[in-house]
Amino acid sequence: MEKSEKVKEHIFPEDSKKERQKLSHDCDVCKKSFSRKDNLNRHKRIHTGEKPFHCEICGKSFSERSALTPHKRIHTGEKPFHCDICGKSFSGKSALTYHRRIHTGETPFQCDICGKSFSQRSALTHHKRIHTGETPYSCNICGKSFSGKSALTYHKLIHTGEKPFHCDICGKSFAVRSFLTSHRHIHAEEKPYHCGICGKSFSQSGNLTAHKRLHTGEKPYPCDVCNKSFSDSSNLISHKRIHTRETPYSCEICGKSFSQSGNLASHKRIHTGETPYHCDICDKSFSRQSAFISHKRIHTGEKLYPCDICGRSFTQHSSLTSHKRVHQGKKQSH
Repeated sequence: MEKSEKVKEHIFPEDSKKERQKLSHDCDVCKKSFSRKDNLNRHKRIHTGEKPFHCEICGKSFSERSALTPHKRIHTGEKPFHCDICGKSFSGKSALTYHRRIHTGETPFQCDICGKSFSQRSALTHHKRIHTGETPYSCNICGKSFSGKSALTYHKLIHTGEKPFHCDICGKSFAVRSFLTSHRHIHAEEKPYHCGICGKSFSQSGNLTAHKRLHTGEKPYPCDVCNKSFSDSSNLISHKRIHTRETPYSCEICGKSFSQSGNLASHKRIHTGETPYHCDICDKSFSRQSAFISHKRIHTGEKLYPCDICGRSFTQHSSLTSHKRVHQGKKQSH
């Protein structure tokens, strides 16, 4: 009996606790613990920045061998992971896992602040920065910070002027591949993203997401200066330039700067004489979309701008402004 008790004492509580402690390996930087030494060594590379695994084709380095293996498939074109629902292939297992959630609708990563769910952990991490205001990615040229790595990459192209992605139909160049993809829909007139509420279609998934907020009234992007909120992050970024007076988009012909890329594109047409917006009724052409939309009301008779004094309506805002001076003149004469 005495021998049996000794055996029990050796196997259970205190001794097993000590045994676990022996197996525990602690990081001397952040004190995180690991059960295996090789896991600790891998973790330490986060602090040291060490990337010992190199791609012999392009020279890119990685902190883990497991990251190098799928990277090599970029060069070989190998895609060994197949979706059993739609047949699409992927170079990495994790990419297939994320893809499958398109079919299942699974969003396992939930924001503990607002409850919004995401199919990818990285998307949740990026989303949380809306609430925290965290901008961990800084530009080494001007010091401006961003919440996402892709936003920083795109921003840096403002400094370099690089536009490596070219449209093979019209030759237009873009700084980001996704912008080129979206642009190509213009030529194909393809609008594959449909709103399930009103049926409106869009060439970009991001535009559909922003559009849906018109129906829900959701405005998740608040300005930290004036607290005005926006349904789209790009609208918030543009709005903030009112406060900073930043004009990052410069015309290479005359040097004039603009706060929004769309305004620069419209301005450039002054130099090129381009008028891409054509009226199919009278064949008149316009350099700006807003002028074209305003012109169309002449034909439709639509009058969106009513006078709040006499109720008379106008097709253009400028006409309403001119009309209001009539009332101002009457007040002055009295």
